[in-house]
Amino acid sequence: MVRHYHSYSDLPKSLPLFPLSGVVLLPRGQLPLNVFEPRYLEMVDYALSGDRLIGMIQPAESEDKVPVPRLTHVGCAGKIFSFRETEDNRYLITLAGICRFRLTGEMQSTTPWRAGFCDFSGFASDLGQPGEDTFPRDRLLKALKNYLTSRDMQADWSSVMTAPGEALINALAMMCPFDPAEKQALLEAESVQDRASTLIALLEIGGEAGPTSLN
Repeated sequence: MVRHYHSYSDLPKSLPLFPLSGVVLLPRGQLPLNVFEPRYLEMVDYALSGDRLIGMIQPAESEDKVPVPRLTHVGCAGKIFSFRETEDNRYLITLAGICRFRLTGEMQSTTPWRAGFCDFSGFASDLGQPGEDTFPRDRLLKALKNYLTSRDMQADWSSVMTAPGEALINALAMMCPFDPAEKQALLEAESVQDRASTLIALLEIGGEAGPTSLN
């Protein structure tokens, strides 16, 4: 069971960071991860020995170009609530999104993984309860159908049709193959309604343009 944090002041001032391009974690979302790099295996061990929190954040530039890329300014803290070790020394974990944070600086550390100072105060609403569905679900479903058709992708429509609004928006925002900048826009959307509007726009544009728009 994932602990519910009642205030951003309950969250730590710093977190181990997992920079991953094209991947975002959203509050109350769930993100499965296949961890295999030694530095991140060590980071997971560290998190498991404490509060089990990890900061998911995107690099602002490619690791192919610079060894230590700059990071985006906003990420999301996630708590490890599922963990399994494989026979080939990988960790299969699932993070539950807790609250977004603004990265205010990085810690000087001797560990192979990065850690940063995190300010949660601007995202206190992430710790509240899910609100009512106040977005155009029919328009979202139509845009999603066109988007998936244009990419020859499938969806579990029974789950899509019955999912609560915020859970559906978060799942699609995290799972659809948007580019890193688009993923970041979804993460930084001020409210769930704003995220839904951004998601619908991306799906509609992607459905019209087809997969070449991501190249």
